[in-house]
Amino acid sequence: MKRTKIIDVLKSTAYGKEVCVKGWVRSHRGSKNVDFIALNDGSTIKNVQIVADATKFDDELLKQVTTGACICAEGLLVESQGAGQTSEIQASRIEVYGLCGNDYPMQKKGQSFEVMRKNAHMRLRTNTFGAVMRIRHNMAMAIHTYFHEHGFFYFHTPLITASDCEGAGNMFQVTTKNLYDLKKDEDGKIIYDDDFFGEQTSLTVSGQLEGELGATALGAIYTFGPTFRAENSNTPRHLAEFWMIEPEVAFLDQEGLMDLEEDFIKYCVRWALDNCKDDLQFLNQMIDKTLIARLEGVLKESFIRLPYTEGINILQEAIKNGKKFEFPCNWGDDLASEHERYLVEEHFKKPVIMTDYPAAIKAFYMKQNGTEGYKGSVAPGPTMQGTDVLFPQIGEIIGGSVREENYDKLMAEINRRGMETDKLWWYLDTRRWGSCPHAGFGLGFERLILFVTGMQNIRDVIPFPRTPKSAEF
Repeated sequence: MKRTKIIDVLKSTAYGKEVCVKGWVRSHRGSKNVDFIALNDGSTIKNVQIVADATKFDDELLKQVTTGACICAEGLLVESQGAGQTSEIQASRIEVYGLCGNDYPMQKKGQSFEVMRKNAHMRLRTNTFGAVMRIRHNMAMAIHTYFHEHGFFYFHTPLITASDCEGAGNMFQVTTKNLYDLKKDEDGKIIYDDDFFGEQTSLTVSGQLEGELGATALGAIYTFGPTFRAENSNTPRHLAEFWMIEPEVAFLDQEGLMDLEEDFIKYCVRWALDNCKDDLQFLNQMIDKTLIARLEGVLKESFIRLPYTEGINILQEAIKNGKKFEFPCNWGDDLASEHERYLVEEHFKKPVIMTDYPAAIKAFYMKQNGTEGYKGSVAPGPTMQGTDVLFPQIGEIIGGSVREENYDKLMAEINRRGMETDKLWWYLDTRRWGSCPHAGFGLGFERLILFVTGMQNIRDVIPFPRTPKSAEF
C-alpha cells in the first residue's frame, strides 16, 4: 500500500479508508486489550495515534514497538474517540523496520540541550528539533521567495577566496600543501607557489565583495550560503560555520537600504506566522511563552531609526540613572549585545535600526558621512553610513551599509588602515570603471532562526554546529 504522510492523514476526513503510515515511535502505552502508539514521520509536529487491538497482534511484535523504533502501520482511518486529535488509525498490520533499545539517547524523558548537542545525530528526531528544522526550511523558502518577487537575482559567490572581506584575519586556510614539510622563504614565511591555487587561500567570511560585482552588473542580487570564521568564541551567539544572506543593490541610498531591511525581515516573520503555526505554538508552549506575541509585535510597528550618537547618549543617560552594564559604552566603542538589547527591549521596546557608526569600528568599504551624520546628528568624529538592525533577545540581526563608490575616497580609507591592496585589485576596478552608488546588508541566517524559534543558543538552530574543538557529525 502506498504511504501517506502523517500531516496529510491528520488533515483527512476520509474515515473508513485504508491508509499506510511510516515513521518513528514517540510513545507506546498498552493495556491487556489495546495498545496506543504515537507515531511521527517528521512532516508535522503532531503525531498520529495508532490503535492496536492487542488480541490481534503477536505480543513479541508489540514489545518491539518501543520509543524511537521505526515502523510501518496500516489500517482504517477513523474519527478519534480521545481528546487531542481528530482522527486515528485502527491498525490491521504493523511492521517493525528498525528496533530501538533502552540505550536510545532520545528517550521520552526530557534531556538538556547540552546532552542533545552531544547526540546531534539523534536530536533531530525530537519534537523540539523537528520544529526548529521545519521553521529553518520555511525561513529559507521565505528568503528566496522575497528576493525573487522583488526582482533580485540569486548570485553564487565562491567559498574559497584569497581576500579577507572583513579584515579580521580569522579565517580557515585551504591548502593542499604537506603540513609536515612546509617550504619557507628566508624570512620564515610560507611559500605558496606550489600550492593548488598558487597563493594563500581561505574559506570565505562573506560573499559581499563578490556580491557587489554582481550588483554592478545585474542591479540587485542576493547571496545565500555558508560562511566561515575561525574565531575561538564559545558564546551562545557564535558559530565557526554559519549561513549568510547578503543582498547588494545598485542605486540604493541609506534610506532605501533601511526600508529594504525592515520590509525583508517583516516578510520573513510574517511567513513564519502564516506557515509554521503548529511548530510555533509548540515552541511557544515549551521554549518561550512570549514567542508568538514577540513575533506579532515586530509586524505591528515601524522600526526606530536611531543614529549611533543618539544611542550612546541614551545609554549614558541610563547609566547616570543607575543602569549597570558589564562593558563600557562611550562614543567610539563597538556596542555590546547588552547595550543593543537595552535599547530594543527596555528603552524603545521595539526593533531599532542603528545608523552612522564611528568610522574606526566599521569596515573599510562603508561610505563615510560628512561632518554631520544621519538626519543632522552631530558626531565628535567621522561616521560611516551603517544600518544595523537590532532585535529583542538577539541584539544585532542585520549588519548593513551604503558602500563607498568613489575610488579616491575608498583608496584613502584603505591606506589610512594600512591595508594591502594586491588581492583587492578586482574589487577596486569596480570603482575605476562605471562605478555606481550601491548598498547592501548581511543577515546571519541562524540569528534569524534564533529569533523566530525562541531558542537561546545558536548551536540549537543548525543541524550540526561547528564550534571550537567540535566538528563531529
